[in-house]
Amino acid sequence: MSTSQDSTDQGPADAGNFTRRTLLGTAGAGLLVGAGVGVAGAGVAYAGAGGDDRPVTGVLGSTRLPFRGDHQSGITDPPQARVQLAAFDLAGGVGRDGLRSLLQRWTWAAERLTAGQPAEESDNQIALDLGPCSLTVTVGFGATMFDKAGLADRRPAALEPLPAFPGDALDPARGDGDLIVQICADDALVTVHALRVLQRLATGTATLRWQAAGFSRTPGAASRKITARNLMGQVDGTNNPRPGEENFNKVYYGGGSNDPQPWLGGGSFLVYRRIRMLLDNWEALPVDRQERVIGRRKSTGSPLSAAADSGERTKVDLAAQNPDGSLKIPADAHIRVAAPASNSGAAMLRRSFSYHDGLLPDGSPDAGLLFIAFQGDPREGFIPVQRNLSRADSLARFLRHEASGMYAVPPSAPLGGYLGQQLLEAR
Repeated sequence: MSTSQDSTDQGPADAGNFTRRTLLGTAGAGLLVGAGVGVAGAGVAYAGAGGDDRPVTGVLGSTRLPFRGDHQSGITDPPQARVQLAAFDLAGGVGRDGLRSLLQRWTWAAERLTAGQPAEESDNQIALDLGPCSLTVTVGFGATMFDKAGLADRRPAALEPLPAFPGDALDPARGDGDLIVQICADDALVTVHALRVLQRLATGTATLRWQAAGFSRTPGAASRKITARNLMGQVDGTNNPRPGEENFNKVYYGGGSNDPQPWLGGGSFLVYRRIRMLLDNWEALPVDRQERVIGRRKSTGSPLSAAADSGERTKVDLAAQNPDGSLKIPADAHIRVAAPASNSGAAMLRRSFSYHDGLLPDGSPDAGLLFIAFQGDPREGFIPVQRNLSRADSLARFLRHEASGMYAVPPSAPLGGYLGQQLLEAR
């Protein structure tokens, strides 16, 4: 879990020669110097003439999540309402020095943006009236980055291309990449603004490879306490692990139990999958059939192995039977096939968002899930689970996996330093 550390307008001190002067000299992109916009001021908006005249409380917009801590933010923080995912490829000849400069610029900008402060002198004003809105910026490294930056000997062994899974129909142009940025916030304008800033700061160093926008439930919008639903109407993420549980850090951080790279200690691995849902086919199923495909009741999220009103947190009993001896949770139900008990204990920390990008040429919706999962080693997490799901999950016939990527997520930027410093300055 991230822990708060003070952010100032002074910029980083001297770690890795990461100073304001360095950034201004290398970025060439108008990084702000000496701005005095405070978090409290940034969190309050005022309606102008002809605008929205409803009372403004600023509560949602003023929420600030710490940028620095033991781990990067945007992993164990409560899920926000919006996400912008973007992957970048390094330009030819950038090398280690160019990568370092880019990560320094991104760190400086992200720390200001997450505090609700402008990161450029000539801000585009997309989010001018908004506060930090729980903004988090999480950066990861693709396998190809290590070769381009001359860091092949520091690439984690677990950071290999994901194997081909049955049913995959992947578009290489919408997956992979040298760098990934996960930008989350409770307001769409805040996420787009942050992406535009980072993209401008990458000019000449890295180009955008692909981008995806997603959404989830807005905090406070639900009438009762229940996990957010996906576009199939099912609660999604009920059994996600929680910080503080036994072995949480070992399973989800550390950089791989079999071949840890010292620089990745406190880091994680991010697996991304763009999963289109065949919603027309799914919605044609009766609700009781949908529930058997998933293994949970749609209304309450409670498992089929328990009473209807037991609640979604009720422990799943995979051995429970109906009076006729059949399994209450079918053998091919999603929650059974995905359960750690069905995968030798494999587990992931899921942080997914829905997407809806209009219609495909055949008239069906281009909609589904931007699947995001963090784990200490994908060989012990995502890979065995997805292999099992692709073979035995009844939900698979309603899904199409269309893009994919895996990235090593470094730990948080050290105090006064920048993201990736542990990798780039390792002895």
